[in-house]
Amino acid sequence: MIDDIESLEEKIKQYSIDNEDELESFRLEFLSRNGKIQEMFSRISEVPNEQKAQVGKAMNSVKNLAQETFDTAEKKLKQQEASAINATDDVTLPAPPYPSGSFHPLTQTMEEMKNIFYRLGFSIADGPEIEDDFHNFTALNFPPNHPARDEQDTFFVEKNEDDQDLVLRTHTSPVQIRLMQQQEPPIRAIMPGRVYRNEAVSPKSYFLFHQVEALYIDTDVSVAELKETLISFVKLMFGKEVKYRLRPGYFPFTEPSLEMDIWWDNPNNDKDGKWLEILGSGMVDPNVLKAVDIDPEEYTGFAWGMGVERIALLRHQIDDIRIFYQNDVRFLEQFH
Repeated sequence: MIDDIESLEEKIKQYSIDNEDELESFRLEFLSRNGKIQEMFSRISEVPNEQKAQVGKAMNSVKNLAQETFDTAEKKLKQQEASAINATDDVTLPAPPYPSGSFHPLTQTMEEMKNIFYRLGFSIADGPEIEDDFHNFTALNFPPNHPARDEQDTFFVEKNEDDQDLVLRTHTSPVQIRLMQQQEPPIRAIMPGRVYRNEAVSPKSYFLFHQVEALYIDTDVSVAELKETLISFVKLMFGKEVKYRLRPGYFPFTEPSLEMDIWWDNPNNDKDGKWLEILGSGMVDPNVLKAVDIDPEEYTGFAWGMGVERIALLRHQIDDIRIFYQNDVRFLEQFH
């Protein structure tokens, strides 16, 4: 056995390592799980007990020699690689730039909308994405049999300790309710955030999206103030030349209610433009104010909600909402 160990030691000493391939060959032959060092140790049971101490010491010596030979050769090759400079390289040239990242187009759109509303005097309010029935439906004047309460339209999670249904919020309006519960008027805030609807995925709809809602509660708030605020927003968002219209609408939590459209030209055909809805709005229904203990005889207010994805689609002339969620680098690189 000692003769075999000495023979293996001599072979390791004579092994030439001049490149990466030879280094890997050395590792496989001697240091791998199926290499000669491991094979040598597997034969220790063949050695008589009185010789095991001597043989074990010799085995460890050969193992250390193989590892040191490998480490020394690896270090030498790395140093050679680091010091090797191609004669055609100009080391005075600047290094190539690293590719820079950017905000997601939805984040960019959301931030632009926030900045516009900052300019219009609004603050920001936030709330949980998992809501109870009261904040998501009841306080917003949804009747018990309203379709929005169906599982076909809403993601239900479970019931809370008060036996109320918990849902993934279907709009950011619950933040309005929480804000009115916590703060006395005047209130002037926007509620940006992510919302969820149980909808089939298509180019125009997705089961999650983002909203920016707003609430203004004070004495003597009028429809005229609502209209002026909305008109100011679309001009700041889409430019002073934007064509817009306001038309009657219906929402459980506002009365009267208005919807706003903007005219979108077809770049391929001037005669083939169309009106596109961008938001719903209205004066806060007195029942909503009563639900949060605000006197509707003293205070009035307006609210609205708009989809961030819809604004981003229009701003960038994108025709499929799903692309925002596919993380396609080719698409995202366009928004540096």
